[in-house]
Amino acid sequence: MTADSTRFILLNTSHPGNVGAVARAMKVMGFSDLVLVAPRFADVLVQEETVAMASGAADILVRARTVDTLAEALEGITCACATAMTPRDFGPPTHAPRELFARLAQEAHRIGFVFGSERYGMSNDDVYRCHAVLSIPTDPDYGSLNLAQAVQVVAYDWRQALGGFPVQPRAADPSLAGGRAVQGLLAHWEQALVEIGFLDPNAPKKLMPRLNQLFNRAQLTEEEVHILRGIAKAMQKGSR
Repeated sequence: MTADSTRFILLNTSHPGNVGAVARAMKVMGFSDLVLVAPRFADVLVQEETVAMASGAADILVRARTVDTLAEALEGITCACATAMTPRDFGPPTHAPRELFARLAQEAHRIGFVFGSERYGMSNDDVYRCHAVLSIPTDPDYGSLNLAQAVQVVAYDWRQALGGFPVQPRAADPSLAGGRAVQGLLAHWEQALVEIGFLDPNAPKKLMPRLNQLFNRAQLTEEEVHILRGIAKAMQKGSR
């Protein structure tokens, strides 16, 4: 399933900032299809606050569409998932996102995630148009999520169900010191420890083998070996 197989639908949004934040939440998870149903402001996609809150996801706003009804927004969607907290007498079955997404990711659907307005949520009629209701597990004493927060949680769980993105390393892999370098370090430390009177060469016991094991467990890098040898050198200089 590609990103274009997933649509995020916002009903009757009233705050421009939320629309921008939703675009950002979508983009970081690799989704791009955004549809607004009868937003409070007809120009919400180009308002300054919207663009500011999108923070680099303005391309999502440029491609977003505005329609008059949920029926129009669901065109081409084969599985619509409502996000509704209010209990109802009847309607589609309710699922936790991960529980449902594990199954949906294996099926050839075009998915639509439908989010209600900030003030009123989703109407019964809108919920009835959907195939499932998503309930994000929250503290039962306070389950109120901001619109963009709810979109981010759903987008993340859905992306994970689709396989996720690989974690990108933020630092270069360390260059581990070779055995010869570690043995040189041990020899240097042995000299320094003798000079400062910490190690009795006539009764060394098992100090150096234990230090050898310590350095092996630490998996020293080349830079760390240089640092430790510098410390040993300073110890020798101080003792003299």
